[in-house]
Amino acid sequence: MAWEEIENKLYRSFKFSDFGEAFSFMTHVALIAEKQDHHPTWKNTYNTVEIWLTTHNAGNRVTDKDRILASAIDKITGK
Repeated sequence: MAWEEIENKLYRSFKFSDFGEAFSFMTHVALIAEKQDHHPTWKNTYNTVEIWLTTHNAGNRVTDKDRILASAIDKITGK
């Protein structure tokens, strides 16, 4: 599944083998997001992580900051 633009947000769902793998992924994303000073809205349920990206200080719309973070997230999973 690729990133989808829905209601002025980039959205993607990631599925992992178990909670530990999902949490490890979230930790990795958190470190990248902190470095970029651009933080996702996300939800974790067992082995699934859902992420929404939008730039709040740009009027809650998708910007290059979101696309750059989405690309970095994709590199973590190799997808």
